[in-house]
Amino acid sequence: MTQTVQPNSLVTLHYRIALENGQPLISTFEGTPATLQLGVGELLPTLERLLAGMEVGKHQLFTLAPQEAFGPHNPELVERVKREHMPEEEIEPMTIMEFAAPDGSRYSGLVREIDAVSAVVDFNHPLAGKTIRFEVEVIGIL
Repeated sequence: MTQTVQPNSLVTLHYRIALENGQPLISTFEGTPATLQLGVGELLPTLERLLAGMEVGKHQLFTLAPQEAFGPHNPELVERVKREHMPEEEIEPMTIMEFAAPDGSRYSGLVREIDAVSAVVDFNHPLAGKTIRFEVEVIGIL
């Protein structure tokens, strides 16, 4: 009987996440495969759903529109932040900074522009608004 991936499986697999043009962002194909526990947030829920029902040895490529992957780019998550609310360190455009929320949680944003008074920071996921390609090969189900 062939094993298939279930919503709570422990799966060993190779995967690649790439931009629509094929530019790879993350890939395990050139190295050690990943072992992931499904259903606990280790992988984007949409990607977990694509794995469900796949058989050991199956290799598949999926193309995901932004709303299926990391969501649309939300302009409301692009904010102007005063320099006085930012760490003292030298800040360069196109770098990711970590901020503390009032409740103590941490979140990251991409500094898009910066001047002496403020910075434009994008708090969207870096892949928000992008179509991605998800390639996967199921090696084993534990």
